[in-house]
Amino acid sequence: MVSRNEELVIIVKMYDLIKWCCEHTSKFPRNYRFVLGERIEKNMLDVLEWLIDAKFSKNRIEVLTRINLKLEILRHQLRLAKDLQCLRVNSYLYSCKSVDEIGRLLGAWLKTARATP
Repeated sequence: MVSRNEELVIIVKMYDLIKWCCEHTSKFPRNYRFVLGERIEKNMLDVLEWLIDAKFSKNRIEVLTRINLKLEILRHQLRLAKDLQCLRVNSYLYSCKSVDEIGRLLGAWLKTARATP
């Protein structure tokens, strides 16, 4: 069962990833910074907002499912950033590891939400 403390962990991890990401997207080449970089940042901020919404929502399943989709979009955007050489391989690996960890926490939260009547 996911406790309130574990729910907070996912929010903190997302917040930390956003801070890390903002430092890196600001260094994207100009032709990608304002399209790809801003989209990545916006999607991460959406995830953070929806995590906070889910924490206080009675119908979490819908919100958590939306977050899961947004994380999948982020995975592809980060891969594109790496392939366009906006992110170094080590930075890409760090971001993927962070998104995967957030995804696992989200999956546990979603499983608990579905099991709770």
